[in-house]
Amino acid sequence: MTTQPIRLDEEFLRDPHQLYERLRADVAVAPALLPHGLRVWIVSRYDDAKAALADPRLLKNSVRQQELSARQAEETNSAPVITEFLNSHMLNTDPPDHTRLRKLVNKAFTSRRVASLRPRMAEITERLLDVMPTGEVVDLVDALAYPLPITVICELLGVPEGDRSDFRAWSATLLNTGVSDEDLAAASTAMVSYIDALVAAKEKAPGEDLISALVEARESGDRLSADELRAMVFVLLVGGHETMVNLIGNGTLALLTNPAQLAALRDDPSLLPAAIEEFLRYEGPVNFATFRFTDEAVTIGGVTIPEGEFVVIALVSANRDATRFPDADTVDIGRSTAGHLAFGHGVHYCVGAHLARAQAEVAFGQLIARFPSMRLAVDPSELTWRHSTLMRGLESLPVTLG
Repeated sequence: MTTQPIRLDEEFLRDPHQLYERLRADVAVAPALLPHGLRVWIVSRYDDAKAALADPRLLKNSVRQQELSARQAEETNSAPVITEFLNSHMLNTDPPDHTRLRKLVNKAFTSRRVASLRPRMAEITERLLDVMPTGEVVDLVDALAYPLPITVICELLGVPEGDRSDFRAWSATLLNTGVSDEDLAAASTAMVSYIDALVAAKEKAPGEDLISALVEARESGDRLSADELRAMVFVLLVGGHETMVNLIGNGTLALLTNPAQLAALRDDPSLLPAAIEEFLRYEGPVNFATFRFTDEAVTIGGVTIPEGEFVVIALVSANRDATRFPDADTVDIGRSTAGHLAFGHGVHYCVGAHLARAQAEVAFGQLIARFPSMRLAVDPSELTWRHSTLMRGLESLPVTLG
């Protein structure tokens, strides 16, 4: 059994699956140190992960998270990892506050609303594919995986087109575990200033977008504080595009490194919805679910986690657990993926899951139809993964479009 914390180093960021395979075999829950030094407990097995995601003993309260982070920093003579900035969003709240915040957002992510966005998703995707040069090397992350979801979520929220490149840079910095404290602070300050200005503009001149709806909900007595509103805009913007960038990139890589699966999907496009679920299971866009903590000693899989400890649930590990998904390290678009945890489980199940699936169907469907002989332009070993413990995604994906 692992007793000393495992340091999650550069090797882990490049390929977490090696460690996860060992953890699933050896111990249900293991202590670890994140790259910036925060101590956490990793839940790696499927059954334990699914139960933990819905366990009311594992809390999310942002204020308490800040206190625990500060306490660890004092114990280790380091800087606190979790700050107050942008933390009071629904991913860091417990019921009943979480219930109230989620209710406000659910109105924008109904199946009917998502269906109404499909023509616009198709239009954006077609425009992006039109300018890709055939026979040349194209970075699919820059050419498709990023611009499609950032355009969709920004249009839904009401973010002006000219501001989106700045937002991409801030978001990437905030999710990068290797940046300096100074760069993190600069990105945080810039993001706060931008969101505050955007909200103020919507208060003066509301539109048909989601931010305007959230502003109006606050004004009509729904108790959405200024901090909550700012944090809500932040998490919707980040969650609405960062995960989709990774899903498109990771899913395309899975196809290009498994040509028989690509051929099957190309020959039978009706397999696309099942293929997307397999992409989510095989190499999901989110590595760790967002932080939880124990407010009392909690036993998971026979391992007791003390009070006041952070717990991270390794979604990509749970989805590679062979006791739940046989031949889990193999891409199989024909398998049953029911119950995969890429979107979480329980009350914090991803509110944008419908939107993500719809965008993925449009993106993969058009990409495969337009470029059926697309291939990787580099050896898979040359690809670079993002420096993030939260996200699992490629920095770039060079492909040659046939």
